[in-house]
Amino acid sequence: MKGNPEERAILLGEYIAAHNATVRSAAAAFGISKSTVHKDVSTRLRRQNPALWAQVQAILAKNKAERHLRGGAATKAKYQKLR
Repeated sequence: MKGNPEERAILLGEYIAAHNATVRSAAAAFGISKSTVHKDVSTRLRRQNPALWAQVQAILAKNKAERHLRGGAATKAKYQKLR
């Protein structure tokens, strides 16, 4: 998804807020890199829409706090599948 970075930042913020999405899942949905998503929602969105930025930061903080649990569950599922 090319185009105006400011518009993209708003769209990404709305997507993350609506779906409680991770940076990785938002990147996959929009066909862009994780670093682009992170740059858009951390820097550009803060200037464009501070209220949405705060909401997205709360979701990303929750996702970051839970990521070790997701990784453990994925590893467990991987090795249970091999049995």
